Amino acid sequence: MEIDPETGSENNALVLVKQGAEARVFESVLAGKRSIIKERFSKKYRHPSLDSKLTLKRLNAVHDQGSTARHFNSGSLCRRPRAPYPDFRVRGGPSVKDVFLGFWSNGVVKERLADIATQIGDAIGKLHDGGLVHGDLTTSNMLIRDESNKLVLIDFGLSFTSTLPEDKAVDLYVLERALISMHSSCGNVMDLILAAYKKSSKQWCSTLNKLAQVTTFSYPF
Repeated sequence: MEIDPETGSENNALVLVKQGAEARVFESVLAGKRSIIKERFSKKYRHPSLDSKLTLKRLNAVHDQGSTARHFNSGSLCRRPRAPYPDFRVRGGPSVKDVFLGFWSNGVVKERLADIATQIGDAIGKLHDGGLVHGDLTTSNMLIRDESNKLVLIDFGLSFTSTLPEDKAVDLYVLERALISMHSSCGNVMDLILAAYKKSSKQWCSTLNKLAQVTTFSYPF
């Protein structure tokens, strides 16, 4: 499989890296640089017009919200005019999911855990104060750059703009549930994340008050 020449990838072959429920991720070369290309394929069970609208909406979200995230130093997106696929510069490094699962296998490195948690809270606080809700905050959507050990948030396909504390609280709640279900061996890392969030976000109080309400509503007993 090859990209159309109009994408600027010089007809380099696409190498499948991962496939999920919504998209396939390929590695290729774009403008002479190693890149990741995400293809959202059509869903046969959807009506064609609905499928087309949903796909376009999520592609636009990746471009528009990813650019916003980059402005707040919390994401990295490489956009190319007229490209039919969203394309991302390759940033070598593991996902936070892989790092945390490594803690489960080899023991927790407290200093690194604290550093990553602080970066997560700081990044989310900046996004939320900028009016951006990620929509899918899981450790799979966070990368650690090899060269700098800096955190990068990825996959803004479900993101949206909002200033409502409720929306920001749900963002944090999704992350909390992901941590509990996948990374319980890391202890209550959410406390470290929220401590950094409070330092990063000027609007943390209203958001965390709503988070407490969401948590109480979800677990009434």
